Amino acid sequence: MEHQSIISAVDAEIARLKQVRDVLAKGSNIGGVITRRAATRRAAKKVAAQQPKKRVMSAEARARIAAAQKKRWAKSRRAAKKAARAVTAPPAQ
Repeated sequence: MEHQSIISAVDAEIARLKQVRDVLAKGSNIGGVITRRAATRRAAKKVAAQQPKKRVMSAEARARIAAAQKKRWAKSRRAAKKAARAVTAPPAQ
């Protein structure tokens, strides 16, 4: 008996959803239902509002970052040269 009541409730929900789908597919504004075009515009506004603003970095900040990165690269190159010399150098006797 319990299964039968669940199945009938699901069937009723399916029928209701089919009615809603038909109304939306027509794109009408019957009974306060929003048209597809209006819903799309509202969704687009929400997406635009959620996107973060672009950050603008000053020229000074870019220069500081570039200098720091060049310093890191130089340190890396020095370490690589030192390791290469240690491997290729003949043992001292």
